[in-house]
Amino acid sequence: MPRLKLTVLQIGVGLIFLLLWHVLTVYPITGTAKQVQFFFSTPLDVLKRCWTLFASGEIWGHLWITLVETILAFLIGAGGGIIFGFLFARKELLAAVFDPYIKAANALPRVVLAPIFALWFGLGIWSKVALGFTLVFFIVFFNVYQGVREVSPVVLANARMLGMNERQLLRHVYWPSALTWVFSSLHTSVGFALVGAVVGEYLGSSAGLGYKIHEAESVFDVTGVFAGMLILSIFVILIDMLVTRIENRFLVWRPQTSLAART
Repeated sequence: MPRLKLTVLQIGVGLIFLLLWHVLTVYPITGTAKQVQFFFSTPLDVLKRCWTLFASGEIWGHLWITLVETILAFLIGAGGGIIFGFLFARKELLAAVFDPYIKAANALPRVVLAPIFALWFGLGIWSKVALGFTLVFFIVFFNVYQGVREVSPVVLANARMLGMNERQLLRHVYWPSALTWVFSSLHTSVGFALVGAVVGEYLGSSAGLGYKIHEAESVFDVTGVFAGMLILSIFVILIDMLVTRIENRFLVWRPQTSLAART
């Protein structure tokens, strides 16, 4: 599908959603307009609030803090997931020994860890980075582990017949084979890194988008809550677009068949 046509369809879906939202909140279809707007606001009010936040400059500092927390959680979590994913995939004994502990750690509810991280690291950015790390690490780890384990035995046998050592196998066989899995996990991890930062801010912080949403929610400012959610959505889409560009740069050999490759 041509990129322009795909972009038009994507924008069209968004506009239809906004139109339905407007109709259901402005006209008395499901109840009186004021009652519905108390719970759902209106798209025009939300867009106006977003414009006010950006025009006044109030949101920029909070956006920057959340961006730093998200990037740090994403980079540290993804880096750790890639390193340990490769290590455990190549060392079967190590993977077997630590398998139950990794599964147990992955099963821990992250929201429960947030207060503990706040106690350990304080209410600054590092408690939010730690929470985001726990979300990103396991997504990347399991994808990289599976990607390395699924390298074709035929390819490995041919590479060894050509005289490749372990370092050459890692660079020319394992790494290219796992790249698709890596970037698949990175697309998912972007959103979870942001979730970790925002949830940490929501539970205990004095700045950031999560703090702004919590502040609006505490006074029943539904418009402010939806404005924060809209900014978060745009934020994660922009970061995901950056990851897609990097993916297309590294996977130039891949056939251009996926939606991600064309966005």
